[in-house]
Amino acid sequence: QVHLVESGGGLVQPGESLQLSCTSPGRSLSGYLMGWFRQAPGKERMYIGSISSDGDTTHRIEAVRDRFTISRDNAKNMVYLLMNNMKPEDTAIYSCAADVGNGGFTSWGQGTQVTVSS
Repeated sequence: QVHLVESGGGLVQPGESLQLSCTSPGRSLSGYLMGWFRQAPGKERMYIGSISSDGDTTHRIEAVRDRFTISRDNAKNMVYLLMNNMKPEDTAIYSCAADVGNGGFTSWGQGTQVTVSS
């Protein structure tokens, strides 16, 4: 398992942007497929998207594809989720996860709260 730490959450107004970061202290993430998930209040955790280990391939669900961008900087051991034109329905706890080869995303961060409200 990999210890993941997210940061960058907070309170933003509708229409604003926010970038979340994910890293693993002391462990390189460069070899792993990384994913972002979110869990809105009272709802199941939902997959948002993922990025390949080399960063060349990304996938995002259709609901956020035109507003969210996933990227990574392996030299800095960071994975990012850039969220633009945010909406109140984006309010959730956002978590990053790593596919370390145990079958799917099995390593998780603790999550960071994002609230979109005027």
